[in-house]
Amino acid sequence: MIAIPESALRFGFENGLGGAHTSRTLMLSELQLLFAACSATATYQDYCAAILDENCLLKQTATTRRRSLWALRELYGLDRRLLVFRALRDLWEISVEAQPLLACLCAMARDPLLRSTSKVIVEAQPGAVVASDALSTAIAESFPGRLNANILDKVGRNAASSWTQSGHLIGRQTKLRTVAQSSPATVAYALLLGHLCDVRGNLLFETLWARLLDAPARLLHEQAFAASRLGWLEYRHAGDVTDVQFSYLLRAEERTGE
Repeated sequence: MIAIPESALRFGFENGLGGAHTSRTLMLSELQLLFAACSATATYQDYCAAILDENCLLKQTATTRRRSLWALRELYGLDRRLLVFRALRDLWEISVEAQPLLACLCAMARDPLLRSTSKVIVEAQPGAVVASDALSTAIAESFPGRLNANILDKVGRNAASSWTQSGHLIGRQTKLRTVAQSSPATVAYALLLGHLCDVRGNLLFETLWARLLDAPARLLHEQAFAASRLGWLEYRHAGDVTDVQFSYLLRAEERTGE
């Protein structure tokens, strides 16, 4: 399993066995509906009311609304006190095109089941077939003996759907690896996630989060510079030394010790 440092769990990352992918996918369309119905400063109670009382997700039954709320909270947190969610929400409306990859990065931080399939994705070449069985096998290897064959099969299919929603796979029956679309907003978020996992400097551009952007290091640095000019982070690069800070996405007390 790709474990998250204990020091990062307070920011909203999750370790262990569990996650929404036992029954759901990335739920990108539901997340877009929810964020469209609630302001960027909404509380968890606001999100609950929007889903359960106002039915912003357009679900047919109360049971489906409750299950959708549970899954969205598992995947994204829905609480601005969790930094991985707050940063997602702060960057969300910058670019519609960036939203699939932003959602994927957040879900990767919070859902260990989805995270355990990421090696299959990052190692697959564009055009290669990525079968749900390969994703199920990766999960079984990360959590040996923890999930039965039926659950593994379901999680593998759900993960394949999620990677399709994020832009890493294309196709309905046969899934092919394609190239996700990196942007300054997704670079800012990926670098922040690496930073919260105690990575610094040039190594920020080599983390799992950065690799999922499907862009060469040169482009990631260019997009980090663009994100810096837009005020989403501070990027300095000279020779072999890179320094990245996050005064927009972090609060003063969270920057202590940088």
